[in-house]
Order: sequence, then C-alpha cells, then structure tokens
Amino acid sequence: MLYNKIKAEKFFRYFFVKKINSKKKIINKKMTTPKLKIHSIESFGTHDGPGIRMVFFLQGCKFKCLYCHNPDTIPMEGGHEYEIEDLVRRAINMKGYFGEKGGVTVSGGEPLIQSKALIPLFKRLKEEGIHTNIDTNGRVLNEHTKVLLDEYADLVMLDIKHFDEEWHKKLTGMSRDYSFRFAEYRERSQKPMWLRYVLVPGWSDQENFLHALGQHFKDYKTIEKIEIQPYHKLGIHKWETMGWEYQLKGVPENTPEQLAKAEAIFKQYFKQVKVN
Repeated sequence: MLYNKIKAEKFFRYFFVKKINSKKKIINKKMTTPKLKIHSIESFGTHDGPGIRMVFFLQGCKFKCLYCHNPDTIPMEGGHEYEIEDLVRRAINMKGYFGEKGGVTVSGGEPLIQSKALIPLFKRLKEEGIHTNIDTNGRVLNEHTKVLLDEYADLVMLDIKHFDEEWHKKLTGMSRDYSFRFAEYRERSQKPMWLRYVLVPGWSDQENFLHALGQHFKDYKTIEKIEIQPYHKLGIHKWETMGWEYQLKGVPENTPEQLAKAEAIFKQYFKQVKVN
C-alpha cells in the first residue's frame, strides 16, 4: 500500500509539473511570436509591383520626404499589431485574384524597420507559393534585411529620391548613401529589382541629375525597369491634420512635357521605363 501511494504521488508530481511546463512553453511561444505594426492594408493594389497585389503598409519611417502622401506612416507610434498567421490567411484568401504575376507587397512607411518580423511572414508566404515584394527606400540594411533579400524577397522596388547628396537631404532629411548601398547589395544578389523615382518639379527633375542617375545604374543587371512617379498633392490634408507644415505647397504638379522629358532621358539607360 505504502509503495503504491508513493508511486501515485510521484506520478502526480510528474504529470502536474509536466503540464505546468507545457503551459509555460505555450505561453512563452505566444509571447515571442513576432507581430507586425501595420498602418493599413490594401487588397487590390495595381501600382505596387507585378499583377494585382495585397499591400501591407507598415508603420514607421526614418525618412521624412517633403512630398510624402502618407505622413501618418512616418511616426513609429500608431498602427495596429497583426499576427503573422493572420496576414498569411488574408493573403491566401486573395490567391485567386493574384493570378500568375500578383502577390504580396510590403510598403510603408519603411517596411524594413520591422525586417526581423518580416522574415517569418515572407517565409510563410513563400511556403504558400505567393510572390513577395518589398517597396523600400533602402534605409535599413541589417542582418535581418539581408536574410529577406537573400532568401525570401522575389522582388525589391527601391525608391531613389535624388542622385545628388544635397538635394537628397533637402527632400528627405537623410543621406542618399543608404539607398545606394542597398542597391549595391541587391545587385550582388543577382535578384530582380525595380527603381522608383518621384519627379518633383524644381526639386528632383534637373536633367543633369537624371542623366547622372542613369549613368550610375545603367550597368546593373538586376534592374528590370524604372518607374517614374508623378508628383501630386493628395497628402497635404494629412500633413495639416498632423500639425506639420507642408513645404511644397507652391510646387505645381508635373506637366505632360516634364514627364515625357524624364521618360526620354531614362530610356537612354534603362531597359524599361514606365510613368505611373
């Protein structure tokens, strides 16, 4: 009897402790599951990479571009936290609309500020056969970003703000070196890249700098196209809502002639040029 009692007590302790430890592991796993801070989600993006895209706009950006049409994505505060699997389920539900070319694009803000949490997202998307794309200004090139670029990003759309250092700082508050180093790293990976360029009259449309940009990138093998983004003022009200001064109020939108001139210059250096 005493032997059976001791045996029962040992079994109880073993079972009870094992159950507690198991719960702890589950709790810790939940606590360490990465989440993404997202500003907004677009289901049918048509200017965010090839085909129809689901676009996750992530919160936070180190640049403060004077023409930013989503300035509310700049602060790190704000946005909503999403579980990785929640985002994956949303993408899977959209697969029927993606077709052969579409997929998921992460944009911002600057998505690579959250590069560590993007790794499990992109890994899961690749497991589900979904095309992945990063729309970035290239500000963040850390170990997590390199894993994304080397293993999981099918495409990178790199936003080049200006070729000239001084003009770049005027437009963004940051050096151009980050973006150009990022382009060099992507080129070494030998994986596809698109360039994007916002044409702001009087700020980023100087012909000599457009030629210089083309000369700089003309021998890159990974660049499939460059997209010219016409300047617009759709985000002014957001700047005012945030209590920030919009410094380009007096800048007019592009004329067709300005866009055509920039397109003609870039066609001298790039395989494909598109005006969005």
